[in-house]
Amino acid sequence: MRSKFDRQLERLHQELTRMGALCEEAISASVLALLEDDQDMANIALAKERDIDQQERDIESLCMKLLLQQQPVARDLRTISSALKMISDMERIGDQAADIAEITRHIGGASLPGQVHIAEMTQAAAKMVTSSVESFVKRDLELAKAVIRYDDVVDQLFVEIKTSLTGLIRRDASSAEEALDLLMIAKYLERIGDHAVNVAEWVAYSITGVRRQ
Repeated sequence: MRSKFDRQLERLHQELTRMGALCEEAISASVLALLEDDQDMANIALAKERDIDQQERDIESLCMKLLLQQQPVARDLRTISSALKMISDMERIGDQAADIAEITRHIGGASLPGQVHIAEMTQAAAKMVTSSVESFVKRDLELAKAVIRYDDVVDQLFVEIKTSLTGLIRRDASSAEEALDLLMIAKYLERIGDHAVNVAEWVAYSITGVRRQ
């Protein structure tokens, strides 16, 4: 019985890893659509978001089977309940990547200050997502804590982009619409970082049994 349960847990880890990879791909595609004015990449990001939604449903079904059929306790119960919480945040990451892709349709390759930081912010946010899922699979508490700390990097990049774009609007009101669109993209990336922090906090809970307030 335990060996079957362990195999199912391993499958859960694999499916979560796949969902994390889909999130990273959706984030990268959505911002690449902006930086390279590539609508094919925007469409890829939107397709990835649909894949993420399906993956959430599949993992939720797997978790419910584990709970009902295996009736886990203690650490195993925390692992499964944490996975259910994690996929909710990961689904929101997919939604926000799709929102970024939709905004790129309106910007149309506009060259504005802050785009370099957008690329940096994308890499940082994607790294947080990947590392948070990896910390769950490896049960690596220190990696989960590193993800939580790394959110400061994403927040600082957001501040720099916001400062750059608000300065641009003051100097040239005609660029306000594109600047505000770019600021919204940066805000979505900041939220992606926040969701990755939530995932990492659930990982920490699954390991320690303590939920950070």
